[in-house]
Amino acid sequence: MKLISINVSKPKPIEYGGKTIQTGIFKEPVTGSVMVKDDNIEGDGQGDLKVHGGTFKAIYGYPIEHYSHWKQVLSRDDLTYGQFGENLTVKGMLEAEVHIGDVFQIGQIVKLQITQPRVPCFKLGYKMGIPEFPKQFLESRRVGFYFRVLTEGEIKAGDTISHVEKVDKSMSITEILNLRFFDTKNFERIHKARKLQALSPSWKKDFLRILQANNSG
Repeated sequence: MKLISINVSKPKPIEYGGKTIQTGIFKEPVTGSVMVKDDNIEGDGQGDLKVHGGTFKAIYGYPIEHYSHWKQVLSRDDLTYGQFGENLTVKGMLEAEVHIGDVFQIGQIVKLQITQPRVPCFKLGYKMGIPEFPKQFLESRRVGFYFRVLTEGEIKAGDTISHVEKVDKSMSITEILNLRFFDTKNFERIHKARKLQALSPSWKKDFLRILQANNSG
């Protein structure tokens, strides 16, 4: 596994729905060593801290393998690193192969733990110039994943990524995503998913709502 690119952006204003809003989705690659901190990467920021960022969504990773898919599906050749709003463009970390709670080391020091899939919002559609793209992105299951930071430190593009800790009987990013959006009647697995220790609190609440709605139905 390998870190292909580090991408950051401070929040910028855009006009959407007759309003001016802030977004940090316009990530651009940076060179050299970059500091990873508890809540984000040096030089990065989020426009709406109510739904972005925080401990369990400190850093967003996206597999480079998906770039070829989107280039073909969208008939576009202008996709550059950070295109999907990711902080880290990574190689060898597909959603079906990484699990909630898995810990990865980048370079010599930094350790990150996977906490949840990424759910796209309208800002991704705005950036892509395709309003319906968030739905297409979600349905593709090629959504990437969020990390929380366990150990701070510096990283750089080209660093090796090592899988240093696996959680026994965890669930892959693909399965968690399916349970939340596409396999929502699989209550047995949803119940187990909700108990995954490393899963972000917001996703635990989402699964609890699904279970409560079933019990009241």
